[in-house]
Amino acid sequence: MAIAARAREMEAEGRDVIAFAAGEPDFATPEHITAAASRAAHDPANHHYTANAGLAPLREAIAGYTLDYSGVEVDASEVMVTNGAKQAVYETFAALIDPGDEVLLPSPHWVTYPAGVTLADGVPVPVETGIEQGFKVTVDELERKRTGRTKMLVFVSPSNPTGAVYTESEALAIGEWARDNDVWVMADEIYQRLVYNGGVASSIAAVTPRFENWILINGVAKSYAMTGWRVGWMVGPTDIVNAAARLQSHATSNVANVSQQAALAALRGPQDTVEEMRLAFDRRRKLMYSMLDDIDGISCIEPQGAFYVFPDVTELLGERWSTSIDLATHILEEGAVALVPGESFGAPGFLRLSYATSDENIESGIERIAAIVRG
Repeated sequence: MAIAARAREMEAEGRDVIAFAAGEPDFATPEHITAAASRAAHDPANHHYTANAGLAPLREAIAGYTLDYSGVEVDASEVMVTNGAKQAVYETFAALIDPGDEVLLPSPHWVTYPAGVTLADGVPVPVETGIEQGFKVTVDELERKRTGRTKMLVFVSPSNPTGAVYTESEALAIGEWARDNDVWVMADEIYQRLVYNGGVASSIAAVTPRFENWILINGVAKSYAMTGWRVGWMVGPTDIVNAAARLQSHATSNVANVSQQAALAALRGPQDTVEEMRLAFDRRRKLMYSMLDDIDGISCIEPQGAFYVFPDVTELLGERWSTSIDLATHILEEGAVALVPGESFGAPGFLRLSYATSDENIESGIERIAAIVRG
């Protein structure tokens, strides 16, 4: 967000800034969704407080969506609607983590996870992965980090920032490890429908037999281009969801009703726009990856999901730039290209670039980066 703020300042100064930093689709919310919101805004029923845990039809639709796309059958009582998936993440930690509890965070990881753990008085425990293993953690690595205080694992597939997607067998192995060691799993599935090369983001809750200690996080932000509508949800055991709902009742109460009605239209309406956006992201993914991979000193693997490329730039660090923060800052100030340094994700020496932008921006932006790197 700091980089985005600086990019806006530069744009106000008349600079032509290309943004690879934003973690949101560049598409408009589909018309049938905005039309539903418009109708909802004129309906007096939406002008008042509603149920803290979410509108009943939306909770039912989320239960159906969870079955359709995660393969997990749940009841609407096991669903709570939140102000974006980020609130669901925070409330999951608040409901389950006691002071001193440890939460395993496969790294690189999204910036909010360790902050949420710390806010719950827990201890974030990074589990480092590398580009050579596709940024995916193994059971052996998790076991080495597990202690008597380990309470939870954060499992993210597809991943922000790396685009890594776990196979069904990999998800099963980790799920069985968590089940056998009584470790809760918070599975963030917000990018589950943005997968490429014929892949599938298998839900750890669906593929692991006799596993009950899981919370699923999801929302409409990424798949439906609705980041600004602020509708997410958590799905899990009723007692955990109810505990989070009590917290939410005192913090924010119900999510805005018009946004909830828009989310309902998204889940129950036509799904063709989701596939149209996925295909566009896929094309852009290939373009950005191939252009970055052609630059000497930059090494990256082809992302399999989400809409990010996460290249290794350690070969470029030394006399010209001491850290990836220095490099990212130089690229922004001199090349007018905004991207995010890996330090933000617990991975110094890397950069995160979002391809949720036009083909033209990708071509121009990567050409600017290449010119800077080549000196």
